[in-house]
Amino acid sequence: MSASPIILKPTSTREERRAKRDARRAKQRGENATRAGKMHAARLAWERDADLAEFPSVGPALPRINVGCSGWFYWHWRGGFYAADLPTANWFTHYADHFKTVELNAPFYSWPTIATVRGWTRQLGRRKFAYTVKASELITHVKRFTGTRTLIRDFGHIADLLGPRMGCFLFQLPPSFHYTRARLDRILSQLDPARRNVVEFRHRSWWDERVFAAFRASGTIFCFCSGPRLPDELIKTADDIYIRFHGVRQWYRHDYSLDELAVWAGRINASGANRVWAYFNNDRDSYAIKNARALLRQLSNDRAPSARGATRSTESRSAATPVVAGQRSRSPAPL
Repeated sequence: MSASPIILKPTSTREERRAKRDARRAKQRGENATRAGKMHAARLAWERDADLAEFPSVGPALPRINVGCSGWFYWHWRGGFYAADLPTANWFTHYADHFKTVELNAPFYSWPTIATVRGWTRQLGRRKFAYTVKASELITHVKRFTGTRTLIRDFGHIADLLGPRMGCFLFQLPPSFHYTRARLDRILSQLDPARRNVVEFRHRSWWDERVFAAFRASGTIFCFCSGPRLPDELIKTADDIYIRFHGVRQWYRHDYSLDELAVWAGRINASGANRVWAYFNNDRDSYAIKNARALLRQLSNDRAPSARGATRSTESRSAATPVVAGQRSRSPAPL
């Protein structure tokens, strides 16, 4: 009996793969625009009909320390954090049994529908839990805060739907977005001061006293980004602080040591923040889960050492002069 012939699938070229990816992204962006339009109509109806005076405050329901991961649905966490036989429908419940907050990155790529947002609330049941939501790329990467006031207000309707389960809105700009005064004014003038707004920059030019002062005046949170080629300095511009752990020498694949996390626990404790938001985006090998748990333990013990890196509050110029950590040679930031 002759062996069955081996059929080889044709391999695509890099150009073909790039073309498919670009087509997929173009389709997704078109769908995002459609969904944004529906959210706009829903927001207008809400503002017309809802009794906003009775809307619950988000403050009292939120704990002081909020530590979690940047997302919870990762296939490579199966067989580790998620048991191999645990149905994916139960993954979020398992995550919420261990953490009280999550940073949702999916809305950056796909503008959520109202049904999706309501589903986030339903899956919580009676849990005390906060969602932080990363703003759509339509705002930050496509339009780059140019003429986006209405889009930002529409995206902000997510907070109306989530109520006391709403944490922060995260606006992350690309590395190619450098500082100019016009860009700074453009961003801050369009953010809704009624929301808890966080802005993350990926270019070091934004670590500037003029930026910090403007953020403080508007009550906007300057996101500390633990990532390659970015200043190793925690800046406090509002009552809350917000930290994203991406990695040190490489993006998304660094396993923070206990000593590194102890330094961060010290910085957090020394910041005097009313509320802390910290999310781990180093999902490789479930490092995010491991590191988030470790930081939570250190903050809960409240015995962290004094901050050895830079911690600066723009609200108190009489505080001790911060030590700015030296810059290390690292890989370039992703787009």
